Amino acid sequence: MFRTIAVRQVSLSRALATHAAVNAVPTSGTPTIRHDWRKEEIQRIYETPLMELVFRAASAHRLHQDPSKIQLCTLMNIKTGGCTEDCSYCSQSSRYSTPTKASRLVDLEPVLEAARKAKENGSTRFCMGAAWRDLAGRKRGFERILEMVRQVRGMGMEVCTTLGMLSPEQARQLKEAGLTAYNHNLDTSREFYPKVITTRSYDDRLGTISAVRDAGISVCSGGILGLGESDSDRIGLIYEVSNMPEHPESFPVNALVPIEGTPLEKNDRVAHHTLLRTIATARITMPQTIIRLAAGRQTLSEAEQAMCFMAGANAVFTGEQMLTTPCSPWDEDKAMMSRWGLEGMRSFEQSGVAMKEGPRLEAVPDSPKSESTAAQAA
Repeated sequence: MFRTIAVRQVSLSRALATHAAVNAVPTSGTPTIRHDWRKEEIQRIYETPLMELVFRAASAHRLHQDPSKIQLCTLMNIKTGGCTEDCSYCSQSSRYSTPTKASRLVDLEPVLEAARKAKENGSTRFCMGAAWRDLAGRKRGFERILEMVRQVRGMGMEVCTTLGMLSPEQARQLKEAGLTAYNHNLDTSREFYPKVITTRSYDDRLGTISAVRDAGISVCSGGILGLGESDSDRIGLIYEVSNMPEHPESFPVNALVPIEGTPLEKNDRVAHHTLLRTIATARITMPQTIIRLAAGRQTLSEAEQAMCFMAGANAVFTGEQMLTTPCSPWDEDKAMMSRWGLEGMRSFEQSGVAMKEGPRLEAVPDSPKSESTAAQAA
């Protein structure tokens, strides 16, 4: 009366459309980290239908990261304005008449006070920015910054600086002082870069990044969207960083905040889908990198931010101020994260950062390695 019917097993795993994405999100075995991306591959990923692209990025994110964790970073401007560079987006350039007023390097105590406040509010990385082309002729100022790094690091926080171009020796001294990461953005593609900045070459930037990496400091390098660039330039930026010998530990994605007096003051706001495509493509090509929603985040709705987190963003700047633009305050960010089931990362939780810290990490309270050491001793 009844016949037995053989049913063929069908795999329900979702195949990805491009060769690049298959390697980035494998269905079995050890996930592959690539440093040989071709622009054509990155373009195919970037141009994937948006919802499919976000799905693929979310899959890659979950293979390599804890999707419930967001790194909270606070940024302090320790030396404002008076910069000799001509970055067309920046109000700190001395070449433009902007509301930003030049000031000298701040003293040590205000920095430590700001770092303590950031830590009390849940931030685990404290970043310090100085509006300089480089550190030439700034020996006393650099010594003060090295002390800032030592003392903030002594609080158990990750420490990042952005001070312009560095020599290998300056990078070495920052590493010895305890610097966790150094920010030096590429900003955009190699091809579009000369339309944005003429006083520093693309290779100058890559040279500083090499010096930082060679010193054993984590590299923080990303870009700015809304400079007037095309999709091909955003693809070109990701091509540059994803083919570095070591992917940046963090990739900040900034949405231009047009500032009165700069050449880009009348640029349009970046479309959310452009931001989303950039984040998702970066997540697929650099699955172990922290992707940071940086400048311009305060213009996004909570739902738009949630989509960015879904696509692989897992760090934000939070607190009272960015360098010269507004920032989302701690209380608002913590409430938003609570609504979405997100929590803050601990200091040195990211595996690449922990590896570079080495034995020094055992002395950091509440760090993953110090807890492991304490458990073994018990």
